[in-house]
Amino acid sequence: MKYNFDEVVPRAHTDCYKIEGMSDVFGRSDVLPLWVADMDFRTPPFVFEAINRRLQQGILGYTCGMPSYKEAICRWVAARHGMNITPDMVSYVPGVVSGIVLAIQAFTEKGDKILIQEPVYHPFRIVSETTGRIVVRNILRRTADSFEMDFEALERDLQGCKMMVLCNPHNPAGICWGTDTLRRVAELCDRAGVLVVSDEIHCDMVLPGHRHVSFSTVSTAARNHSITLQAPSKTFNIPGIVVSHAIVPNAELRERFFGYIEGTDQDLGNVFAYDCARACYTEQGNEWRVQMIAYVQGIIDYVDDFLRRNCPRIKAIRPEASFLIFLDCRNLGLSHPDLEDFFVNQAHLALNSGTMFGKSGEGYMRMNVACPRSVVEQALRQLQAAYQFLD
Repeated sequence: MKYNFDEVVPRAHTDCYKIEGMSDVFGRSDVLPLWVADMDFRTPPFVFEAINRRLQQGILGYTCGMPSYKEAICRWVAARHGMNITPDMVSYVPGVVSGIVLAIQAFTEKGDKILIQEPVYHPFRIVSETTGRIVVRNILRRTADSFEMDFEALERDLQGCKMMVLCNPHNPAGICWGTDTLRRVAELCDRAGVLVVSDEIHCDMVLPGHRHVSFSTVSTAARNHSITLQAPSKTFNIPGIVVSHAIVPNAELRERFFGYIEGTDQDLGNVFAYDCARACYTEQGNEWRVQMIAYVQGIIDYVDDFLRRNCPRIKAIRPEASFLIFLDCRNLGLSHPDLEDFFVNQAHLALNSGTMFGKSGEGYMRMNVACPRSVVEQALRQLQAAYQFLD
C-alpha cells in the first residue's frame, strides 16, 4: 500500500497541544507549529482498524496485555535491533518519561545523583529534580557536524551517581550512538556502580545509512545493569494512546522494577494500548514505517539544502534518527532571547528553544519536520524572508 504523507490533516479545534498550546508558550497563535514532537501525518489505518475492532466489544473496561502483546515486542526488537529477549523481560509502562520516573523511584532515593548528558530531552532534568534528586549535567562535546561524548568528563561526572539516563538515539541532535561509544559508557557505569536507563523511543526511526544499537546489547555489563524504554508512539504517531514498554534482561533488576510498577498500579494500559502496539509491530507496520522514514529523509535533505543556499548562517545538524532537526544558529550573532524573538516574531515559526535542552543549547533551535512538505516549504520561505533583514 502506498501511503500519502503529502496530505494536510487539519488539527485545529481537535484539542491538539501543538496548536492549542502556542499562545501560552509563544505569546501568539499566528505562528507555524514545528515544535511538539508528534507528526502531522495521518496515523496509519491499521491502528484505527485495531481500535475499531476493540470498540465492537461494546464495553470499554479494564484491559490486560495478553501474551501476544509481549510476543509482538520480542519479535520486533529481535528483527529490527538484534535484541534477544523473552516476554518475561517486558513490562508495559505508561509512557517513556513515566518509565524514567518509575525507575528513579524504584532505584534511587531523594538526594541521590542522576547524570544526564546535555543538551538533551528536557524531561530528564525535570523529573529528576521534581522527585528530589540531584541532576549532574555531563556536557556533550560539539564536533564539526554534531556532538560526541567526552569520556574523560563522563568518567569524572559519574562518580557518586546512582543512575544515568541515556538518550539513544539522542534527542535533540538525532545521534545514533555506536557500539564502541555505548560499550565505553557501559564500562564506566559498571565501574562506578551506576544503573543506566536508556530512553530508546526513537529507535525505530533510524534514517537510511544508519543503525540503532540498543544499549543492552553491547556487553554483558550493559545487559545486566540497564533498563531499556521503548514505544511505538513516536514512530507510528500514536502518543495520545499512551503505550510504552520497559525491557529488563537482569532478573534481579526486573523483579525489583516490575514489582514496583505493579505495586504502584502502573502496569495496566488503557483499553486501546495493547491492540495498537500489536498492530504497529507487524510487517504491515514496518512497511508504513519504511515509507514514512523515506519521506522524512527527503524533507531533511530539502531543509539542509535550503539553509545552505538561502540561510547559510543557520546550520542543520543532520539527524541520524527521528524527524527532529537541531539548528545551529550561533553564527547569527544573536543573544538567545533575541534568537527566540527572531523565530517567533519575525519568521512567525514555533520551534523548540535550544535552552529547553540545557544551557549548552544556547544558540540552537529544534525543528520538527514530520509534516507535509508543503508545510516545511512555507516555513522555510518565512524563515528566508526574516533572515534577509538580519544585519
